[in-house]
Amino acid sequence: MALAAVAAVLALLLFWLRGGLHPEAPLERLARQSPDLATALADGRPTLVEFYADWCEACRAMAPAMEAIEQRRRGALDVVLLNVDNPRWQPELERYAVNGIPQLELFDADGRSVGRSIGARRPEELEALTTALVEGTALPELVGVGATSSLSDASGSASAPISRDGNGPAAGADPRPTEPGAPSAADAGAMRPNTASTSADSSAGRRGDRPAPIGPRSHG
Repeated sequence: MALAAVAAVLALLLFWLRGGLHPEAPLERLARQSPDLATALADGRPTLVEFYADWCEACRAMAPAMEAIEQRRRGALDVVLLNVDNPRWQPELERYAVNGIPQLELFDADGRSVGRSIGARRPEELEALTTALVEGTALPELVGVGATSSLSDASGSASAPISRDGNGPAAGADPRPTEPGAPSAADAGAMRPNTASTSADSSAGRRGDRPAPIGPRSHG
């Protein structure tokens, strides 16, 4: 019995040490706390949706600022994380034409899409975007940020980003709309990790040719 008690204490100590040496990272905490997308879009608060992956270095670099915003804006803004490796979110990958991460989709308090951000963002840029969402004002003029124009009603294709003046594609975005019957973003293969950067174009992970691993069926 004494040996069993000692073994139990050692096991608990080892478990505690493993948790202390490998604390939960901000990206994992955000994903675990992420509300359901449908609930967030219907609760009367603006919503910031991030498409991410566990292996995405740009997503990890941006996570501390995202977590700080989620904590500071809790109750006024919903922050939802959708893992691109989770097949549950394939319809959302197609609907929002996700072909690089991190990609942010911005929704007003009525659940209407008001803009899109492609690529990693600095903390001050994220603060400007979320302030505009919470206050219901125009989005800041940032490279890779633009309003969205839905093409689904006219042609059945996914929405595509356009520039804020409405005359062309938003910077950093693929100007080609998704055509009906074309392979979806999720079917094109998993996204490949990329290094973090404050450049909206260079930091986004791009889809490669490896098969997408199946992640846990959770909000993240």
